[in-house]
Order: sequence, then structure tokens, then C-alpha cells
Amino acid sequence: MSDTYRVAVVTGATSGIGKAIVPMLRKRGLDVYAIGRNEAQLAELAKTSGAIPVQADVRDTARIGEALVGVEVDILVNNAGILSTRAAFQDIDPAEIDAMVDINLKAPMHLTRIVLPGMVSRKRGHLIYIGSSGGQAAFPGMGAYGPSKAGLSLFCDNLRCDLLGTSVRVSEIVPGRVQTALYRTSIPDNQASAVLYDGYRPIQPENIAQIINDVIALPVYVDVARVEVFPTDQATGGGSMVRFPAS
Repeated sequence: MSDTYRVAVVTGATSGIGKAIVPMLRKRGLDVYAIGRNEAQLAELAKTSGAIPVQADVRDTARIGEALVGVEVDILVNNAGILSTRAAFQDIDPAEIDAMVDINLKAPMHLTRIVLPGMVSRKRGHLIYIGSSGGQAAFPGMGAYGPSKAGLSLFCDNLRCDLLGTSVRVSEIVPGRVQTALYRTSIPDNQASAVLYDGYRPIQPENIAQIINDVIALPVYVDVARVEVFPTDQATGGGSMVRFPAS
């Protein structure tokens, strides 16, 4: 890692992957601005990790921008995301379409726009995005979520084109099934854990945090553009996963 990296920003910091990333970055000696909506969880994260809490909905980029005025951000981890429903597209509430596009795609773009000019002028920085296997292949019931993540993936590719010669790196981490609360509202009757995790060996948030740690640690002239990571028991196409031991 470039020894000039000092400050990181992490969205969706109070649960799942984001909550695992924050202490990892703190261990690297970085000041970390942890962005999340839950005030109590942010306070606990700040207490346990020393992160700087920023209470905000990730869509409120103006509020986040105000919190970062005068801050030289070196690493931005765009982690916040939602999968609010897995219904067939014709059955999705239009408000849920807007929410998934706003949170999964538009918010990362706007937050990037806030911090990127400073990175370019300083010729240092690392933009990290948590994508999804759902943005690389079609899945039933993901007619809004999938395109939002596919758009994020293409955004990363476009950024790399625009940032040639700036020393700013762009990395997309593309996981398969990770044991987080992402699916909590998309599977009815609080059955997400039973349907997706019981009897399976999913990726843990700490595994993704470790990958991000390794990506950051590489020399500044090495940019890991995209990492696809799946549970050993999940097909790389993402359409099937077997229980372990297989029955």
C-alpha cells in the first residue's frame, strides 16, 4: 500500500461487510469515516474501533459531503447496498426499483464525484466498490437489483479509462453468497437465514474484508480491477449452491 494513504470512508458501515471492513482499515492505521443510518450502532462501532461516525442515509450525499469538507479522502469503500425484493419484475413496487437504483448505483456515483477531484489532484487514491454476482449474470427475481449492480460494474470500467495517469486505483469486489442481512426483506416471514444459510457454507463478511485488505496492500502501481469470489460450494454462475455435505 502507498504509505501516503491516511483516510478512508466506508458506507454501510454498521452491519455485514462494512462492519468488518472498518476495523480492518483501522488496523492499517487509517482514520476511518464510518457512514450509516443507525445512530446507536454507529456509536458502538466508534467506541470499539475508533472510527469517526457519520450518521446519514447513503442517498443523502449532500450531508455526507458536508461531513467530509476539508478531509483528504484516500480510500472510498462503496459498500452500502440493498436487495429489497426478489419478486418478478412485473410485481415489483416502483418505489423499490427507485430505491435499489438510488442506493446501489446512484449513491456510489455521487459519492465518488465528491472525493475524486481531490484524489486526482493529489495523484493518490483507491476507489473500492462492493458489486455482486447478480450484476454479472441474470437471476430470477432480480430485474432491478441485477441491473443496478451491473451498472456499478460498468461504472468501474469507465472510471479506469478516465483515471489513467492519475495513480488512482479502482477495484470492484464481486461476491457470491455472503452471510449478511442483505436478504432480510427480500425473503418473506424472516426466512432469509433458513433459506440461504442453514446447512450451507457461505462467505463471511470478514473474508471480504480480508480481500479488500490484500487489494489495498499491493503497490500503488498494481490495480486489482475486479475480484469474483464465491463459496466453494456455489457454482460460479451463481445459479446453484449445494448443501454441505452434499445430499
